Amino acid sequence: MRTEYNEDNLVEQATSDILIDLGWKVETAWHNEAFGTNGLLGRQNKSEIILSKFLLPVLEKLNPNLPKSVYKDAYNKIAIKDAAKKLDKINKEKYELLKSGVKVSFTNDKGELTKKTLRVFDFDKPENNHFLAVRQLEVQGELYLRRPDIVGFVNGIPLVFLELKAHHRELRHAYDDNLKDYKDTIPHLFNTNGFIILSNGLNTNIGTITSPYKFFHEWKRINEDEVGKITLDTTIRGTCSKNKLIDLFENFIAFEDAGGDIIKILAKNHQYLGVNKVINNAKSLEDLKGKLGVFWHTQGSGKSYSMLFLSEKIHRKFEGSFTI
Repeated sequence: MRTEYNEDNLVEQATSDILIDLGWKVETAWHNEAFGTNGLLGRQNKSEIILSKFLLPVLEKLNPNLPKSVYKDAYNKIAIKDAAKKLDKINKEKYELLKSGVKVSFTNDKGELTKKTLRVFDFDKPENNHFLAVRQLEVQGELYLRRPDIVGFVNGIPLVFLELKAHHRELRHAYDDNLKDYKDTIPHLFNTNGFIILSNGLNTNIGTITSPYKFFHEWKRINEDEVGKITLDTTIRGTCSKNKLIDLFENFIAFEDAGGDIIKILAKNHQYLGVNKVINNAKSLEDLKGKLGVFWHTQGSGKSYSMLFLSEKIHRKFEGSFTI
C-alpha cells in the first residue's frame, strides 16, 4: 500500500485507527484499487459508488432463498441515479427506500407473481451488517474526478462522509472548499448519505447534506453520564460505532419540506442520548404502569424533533399501539 504522509493524513490516520478499533475494516483505494469483480472494492469503474461486492451477499443473507435476479433488481433500485432531481429529494427517497426496504416482484416456482420487501440493513443486530471505511476513494462525476478523504460504507452503501483537515487549517475550509465542491461535482456519492463529519483533529462537527455550516454541531458525549469532550475520538465513537450508527440512521433522521426545499435533520447529541434514555425506561413499561414520565427540555433544545424521534423509535421497536 502506498501512502503519502503529510499533516492532513495525520488526522485521516487517527480517524482510521478509531474506526478499526470500532470493528470497521479500513482500505485505502488510491493506487491500490484494481477494477472488476475481483478488485479491491468490486467496482467496474470510478463512477460506481454502491458496492455490489458487499451489498449483494448481505441482501441474500437478510432475505434468503430468493432467485438471484431479485437481489440484482434490489441493487439496481438502490444504485439508480436520477439527474433530473435535486440531491435533497433524492436523498430523502433513498433514505425511505433503505429504511423501509426495497420492494421487488418475481415469478416463483409455481409461476405465480410474488411480491417481497427486501431488508437492506439488519437494524436489530448491527453486527450482522458489513462495515467498510475507504480512504482516498476516487469518484468520477459527470465532468470531474474527486478523491474524498474517507467514505464509510455499510453493506456497500455510502452512509458516512468524512472530510478531514490538518490541525492548522480552519474547520470552515472543509465545508467551503471541499464539501461544497464534492456536492457539486460528485453529487451521486451523497444520494444515500446519512451524515457528514468535518474535522481538523482539534474541532469536529457533524451535519447533513442540507446543513449550512452554522448548523453542523458538536458531539460531546458518548454516554449520558459523561462529562462533555469536544474531540475527534468522542465524535467518531459516539456516531460511528456499529450500534450507534445503525441506530442513528434508523431512528434519528428526519426530513422537513420548507417551501420546496427539503431540509434533512440529524438528531443532536443531547436528543440522541435523551431519547434513548427514555427508550430504555420504556422497556419496563409494565412496571411503570404505562406512565413513562416527563422528558425534560430547555428552551431551544429541539423539543418537537426529540418527540418525533422518540415516537418513531417506540413504534418501530415495540409491539402494540402507544399513546404518547
